[in-house]
Amino acid sequence: MNANPLFKFSTAIFLLIALSSKSQNRYTKYVNPFIGTGAADKNSLSGSNFPGATTPFGFVQLSPDTRDNPDDPGSGYDYNDQTIVGFSHTHLSGTGVADLFDVLMMPTTGEIRTEPGKADATGSGYRSSFSHDQESAKPGYYRVMLKDYRINAELTATEHVGLQRYTFPQSSQAHIIIDLNHTLDKKRTYWVCKVLDAQIRVIDNKTIEGYRILTGWANLRKVYFRAEFSKPFSSDILVEGRKRINNLAVINGSAVKAVLNFNTSNAEQILVKVGLSAVSVRNAGLNMQTELPGWDFEKVRQQAEDKWEHELAKIKIEGTNEQKQIFYTGMYHAFTQPNNMADVNGDYMSSDFTIRNAHPDKTHYSTLSLWDTYRAANPLYTLIQPKLTAGIINSMVRQYENYGYLPIWQLWGEENYCMIGNHAIPVIVDAALKGIKGFDVEKAYQAVKGSSVTDHQASPFTEWEKYGYIPEDIQSQSVSITLEMAYDDWCVAQLARKLGKMDDYNRFIKRSEFYKNLYNPATGFFQAKRSDGKWLAPFNPLKYGGNGGNPYTEANAWQYFWYVPQNVGGLINLAGGNKLFNNKLDQFFTLKDLPGEVNGNASGFIGQYAHGNEPSHHIAYLYDFSGQPWKTQYYVSKILNELYNNSSSGYAGNEDCGQMSSWYILSAMGFYPVNPANGVYALGAPVLSKATIDLGNGKTFSVIVNNASKTNCYIQSVKLNGKAYHKTYITQNDIIRGSTLEFTMAATPNKKWGSSSGDAPPSWGY
Repeated sequence: MNANPLFKFSTAIFLLIALSSKSQNRYTKYVNPFIGTGAADKNSLSGSNFPGATTPFGFVQLSPDTRDNPDDPGSGYDYNDQTIVGFSHTHLSGTGVADLFDVLMMPTTGEIRTEPGKADATGSGYRSSFSHDQESAKPGYYRVMLKDYRINAELTATEHVGLQRYTFPQSSQAHIIIDLNHTLDKKRTYWVCKVLDAQIRVIDNKTIEGYRILTGWANLRKVYFRAEFSKPFSSDILVEGRKRINNLAVINGSAVKAVLNFNTSNAEQILVKVGLSAVSVRNAGLNMQTELPGWDFEKVRQQAEDKWEHELAKIKIEGTNEQKQIFYTGMYHAFTQPNNMADVNGDYMSSDFTIRNAHPDKTHYSTLSLWDTYRAANPLYTLIQPKLTAGIINSMVRQYENYGYLPIWQLWGEENYCMIGNHAIPVIVDAALKGIKGFDVEKAYQAVKGSSVTDHQASPFTEWEKYGYIPEDIQSQSVSITLEMAYDDWCVAQLARKLGKMDDYNRFIKRSEFYKNLYNPATGFFQAKRSDGKWLAPFNPLKYGGNGGNPYTEANAWQYFWYVPQNVGGLINLAGGNKLFNNKLDQFFTLKDLPGEVNGNASGFIGQYAHGNEPSHHIAYLYDFSGQPWKTQYYVSKILNELYNNSSSGYAGNEDCGQMSSWYILSAMGFYPVNPANGVYALGAPVLSKATIDLGNGKTFSVIVNNASKTNCYIQSVKLNGKAYHKTYITQNDIIRGSTLEFTMAATPNKKWGSSSGDAPPSWGY
């Protein structure tokens, strides 16, 4: 029987409406991968994010590079640039240091050029001009028109494989360049980059394999790849340095490239898929065979987008369109890393450069920017990514087992010792105290303790216990290390207590109070001492340190004064009580720098507060502890509304592997962990009208905000599960029970709410 044509038409319309509705309800539509890809001006820091295609926590980040020798921004892409050098398969998101940029490819037409050329000299190399009105990106997909060649380039990815689709014009001189010499700036004088060896091998006229071994921010990286093409290339040229050889089967060297030649008809599409591995060419091929055996670009793109949708849907929010864009792009950036380095069979390169297997889950996470992420990103993961959290911990414990201590800053599976402290410790302790499943707590404790007693770079524990502080004449950055080490020791003590190891608890809780030994009552700051016990002079609390040669790390004495998250009450007592503490906070948020005092890591200023770098991130919440929570509300709202936006310059500094985003995500919902491991969240000033967190245990935690707006930054009242609530904090238990937190906001402060002595956040939330 033939169906009614009208019925067919109605059904088709219904399906189109249903599909359109589904598309409009997707959270991926709010993600703008261009947020954080550029600086507002030459005096500002870029977020250092990239706009290209990747999957959540994937190994491949296939993205355009606008610099032939990337350095700043560290992502290799600057929104303010006007040319693209090519598309490389690995990138860092939000870091202040550049690295990776592996296996760059670039489609071209016309004369063969094997050097990238100069950005201001059209035709000087294989790079091409582009414009943002012919460029677009969304989760799992990137597209740009290469104007010099009239080639439309599209990118998507699986976890270990990049897939590119080039739409060529008609040409008898179409080419695809492969450049294994494309790296971070080789003229950089720190973490120096050098390609030690590389190879390109032509397997057949549709397949290329190769590798490169190089130094950089990671001391030694090995990158293996297999590339397959949907169309046979008619000929090839292999290049080493200035030497070009036609139709050679293999070439080795330190400056290796290939030119693959094609004849193309108008609008002909050539697809390229590249499997990567840190282990072997064979594993690169296995990754490709497993994840991307075919050539269906749209299917791969949709699968990547669906994976992002699954992750983003873990928090559902209501707010303005701009807030949704900042929020969900923040989640996107927070879930771009850490990256699973293990191949599909579980093989990975460990910190001792041996090949091991990540049994049984086949995940080994790297890109661990712990000095940044332990503050907010890792606590966020515990709420909505518990399986990831366990995977990160298992990966870090593997480093302890074969390297001797937990990661400080791990890249490509290797320790690079960037930054200070041992902040894998609070990440592990926080997860253990929250009851995260999937890792051996006793085994993790041994790693935590072992990493707190074994001397290693910037962690001289022998001197720590000898002097009760870090002397500046023994270890530079001594004040920052003392303060951060004391916090880490507090974390060790809490896990020791949980496990009944009271001798360890007593040892480490004593060490957690060592911060007091660098407090100088004469100046009112934490100040450097020498090993003879004398204060280092002269002292200027506004003078910035960088990453050595100064007692402070990427900050000054004003910014580090507030870093005692394990004992804010003790810090208030050092300052002379609530009144003097609040006066000092007031001065901190209004005191301006003198010319020449600020270093390159500081940005996003409100007085001395510098939101562009992590030491300041908890400070706005400290008024909650000292009886003036309305000032916390004012400054948190100011940061949320003025130091984030949905443009390319949307972050006040380097986004730092999800930390800058996670601060926004948590603060926009109204709470933040001043101490990331004590189960307490200080309340701030929510800007969203509603947020619902899927806790993954059949429960949700909801935040409702009445009268939410930019001007209504002050809390009038709070209800927890329908009952009036006057505390300036909630606990982890409040969240995991599946509570509802309701704020009522207004434009003027209610100075009675949360200001009583019993309303302040406690030092322990369990």
